[in-house]
Amino acid sequence: MKQDFHLYVITGEQFYQGKDYLQVIEEAILGGADIVQLREKDKSKKELLDMAKALRSLTARYNVPFIVNDHIDIALAVDADGIHLGQDDLPLQEARKILGPDKIIGISTHALEEAQEAKKNGADYIGVGPVFETKSKADVVDPVGLDYVQQVTEHVDMPYVAIGGIKLHNVQDVLKAGARRICVISAIVGAEDVKATAAAFSQEIKRARGE
Repeated sequence: MKQDFHLYVITGEQFYQGKDYLQVIEEAILGGADIVQLREKDKSKKELLDMAKALRSLTARYNVPFIVNDHIDIALAVDADGIHLGQDDLPLQEARKILGPDKIIGISTHALEEAQEAKKNGADYIGVGPVFETKSKADVVDPVGLDYVQQVTEHVDMPYVAIGGIKLHNVQDVLKAGARRICVISAIVGAEDVKATAAAFSQEIKRARGE
């Protein structure tokens, strides 16, 4: 992994409770988020580009990697640190040809075969999930459960981030299954106190990592 991380936060406008997205993400970073992804499914390309520019500037100020979901053109336009792909997006090897060797490329996986394929094709990290039920994504697949987290821990030697329905009350279960990097959306960006909630997640993860 070009730059390791432990608390991965994804944007989610539907959860902000009237706050500005830049304020929410900055509070998350101040609480310990050390990688940020822009993912907004209902925005126009221009709106996404404007958001990406603003988030790129914010994350650069804190030296936090900035990832764009799906849109390679927007990632290139703002010189994002990388891109996150789904199983139905541009194939990972094609994305690598476009982005070059130095950018971070992550891909969502829902089964061991997909995780192994991602490693073979040169992903920098994989998403493992959704671990639990989640409302952050309309077209989400069925939860993969903690068993899949354990499978990846045991059989796929590469960085992965557990994602999907992870809250403070169940994060320990995910960490006990072997996860060392956690992705959170609504539990952080929708929290009343974003910074404090991010800090609580960060502490739990670092404790599990022995840091």
